[in-house]
Amino acid sequence: MRRKQVRRRSAFTLMEVLLVAGILALLAAAAAPKLFGLANKAKLDIAKSQVGPNGPIAKALQAYNWDMGRFPDTDEGITALMLRKSDVDDERYNGPYFENPEIKDPWGYAYMYRSPGEINIESYDLWSIGKDGKDDEGKAGSDDVKNWIEK
Repeated sequence: MRRKQVRRRSAFTLMEVLLVAGILALLAAAAAPKLFGLANKAKLDIAKSQVGPNGPIAKALQAYNWDMGRFPDTDEGITALMLRKSDVDDERYNGPYFENPEIKDPWGYAYMYRSPGEINIESYDLWSIGKDGKDDEGKAGSDDVKNWIEK
C-alpha cells in the first residue's frame, strides 16, 4: 500500500501576494491624508511659536529693544538682530541677538516685519506669509501667521 504524500507549500501564490499588496495600498491611501494634515499642523504650530510673544524672534527683538531703547525700524528689519557688534556704531548695541543668519518660516519664506506696527502700534508687527506664499499683510481670513489677535 502506498501512502499519499501530502505536498506542503513553501511560498505564497501570486493571488495572495496581490491581495495583500492591494490591502496595504488601501490602508496607505486612507492614512496618507491624515499624515499630511499632521505635517501641515506641525508647520503651523512652529510658525505660531516663532512669531509669538515667547518665541525666539520676539525674545531677540525684546533684547534689542532693552539695549537700544527701540525696536529695529521696518527698513532695518529683523536682520538688525544678526549684526556683529563691530558692524554697529552704537555703543549700546550688544548683538548679535539672533545667531541664525537666515530666519525662515516652516514653508521656507522670510518672516515679514513692520515697526512701528500698524496693529501693535507700540512695538512691531511680525508675521509669516503662510503656506500659500502670498503676503496678505496678516489680513483677517488669510493663512498668514501673525503676532496679533484678530478683533
